Amino acid sequence: MSEVPSVGLADIEEARRVLAGVAITTPMEESRWLSAIAGGPIVLKCENLQRTGSFKPRGAYLRISRLSPEERARGVVAASAGNHAQGVALAAQLLGIKATVFMPEGAPIPKEKATRGYGAEVLFHGRYLEDALAEAKAFAERTGAVLIHPFDHVDIVAGQGTAGLEILEQAPDLQTVLVPTGGGGLLAGVAIAVKTLRPDVRVIGVQAAGAAAYPASLAEGHPVALTSMKTMADGIAVGLPGEVTFAAVRDHVDEIVTVSEDSLSRSVLAVLERAKMLVEPAGAAAVAAVLDRPRAFATPAVAVLSGGNIDPLLLGKVIRHGMAAAGRYLNLRVCIPDLPGGLAQLLTDISEVGANVLEVAHERISPSLDLHEVEVHLQLETRGEPHTTQVLARLNERGYRVAE
Repeated sequence: MSEVPSVGLADIEEARRVLAGVAITTPMEESRWLSAIAGGPIVLKCENLQRTGSFKPRGAYLRISRLSPEERARGVVAASAGNHAQGVALAAQLLGIKATVFMPEGAPIPKEKATRGYGAEVLFHGRYLEDALAEAKAFAERTGAVLIHPFDHVDIVAGQGTAGLEILEQAPDLQTVLVPTGGGGLLAGVAIAVKTLRPDVRVIGVQAAGAAAYPASLAEGHPVALTSMKTMADGIAVGLPGEVTFAAVRDHVDEIVTVSEDSLSRSVLAVLERAKMLVEPAGAAAVAAVLDRPRAFATPAVAVLSGGNIDPLLLGKVIRHGMAAAGRYLNLRVCIPDLPGGLAQLLTDISEVGANVLEVAHERISPSLDLHEVEVHLQLETRGEPHTTQVLARLNERGYRVAE
């Protein structure tokens, strides 16, 4: 078996010199609301404010900048659900190189449009990133274009690792860094930078539970492909770790944790409401880990917001899902007398306790109803779980038969 190439601190420091004037040093924002939950300082590394809306240009530009003149003439090809696509497209545009990008079917429309906006040709293939990647490899073999892998290359890892250098400079007293993780390029790069300079800092990778390839792979000692994936976090929906990234994660990362779809949606909503920043579900994964395990990570801690590119239609769904997961939507079935004024009285009782009625529907025919009863289906908006408890208590006080 050939030895897997590795990345060192010197590679990341050299990458930083190459990226000067291309990638911006993204800000670090203290999060008072998250700090209160965690019991210690939490700061957000805002890679959602990087050029193209994610960390991806760091690695993509470094990789493409090192191509020979002959390779540049043949162009580059990539596969991506969107963020790597934009990173490659921007880098190719800056360097005057033709770029072709394969996306899985259903990739977010804003990511597709932005990729085209940077001058790349976009083609769709397959359902998952792995499908698009296989087609990109075949395209490279047919045309001679250079494949720019989304994570499994030393230059990609070194480029992403520049974010780790910034984290150490911006938060010199940190104890933990949490990094959203798909294929592992960002996690690997950050971990190498952080662990080389500060081996005492814990580095935690965060994966969506529905697309978590690293736990089984680490347990087996080699990359293991998932048989299926299901997550809204398309930016970290990667079913197979790379050889380069797997070795780096195995050697430098302390722990991989997973978060649920409910946690991801709650985190997108929380970051939007409290930090006033837009992040995609993948970009909110580190925040989700803190919300799920508020006292599990030593502080000061850095949560990386890895990307902010989200389809507005998905954003609407995620916000609604996040509100439901946070207990801010309440669906009820309430039995009331089938008499004039019955529904009006019910709605008055609900308004008095401060809940907002979103939908109302009646059902008069059901074996569970008495002859002179009607069942009212209600969707209410509340201020959260304590308020939901208050609403239910009021309805019970007024003698309604209530079922959630």
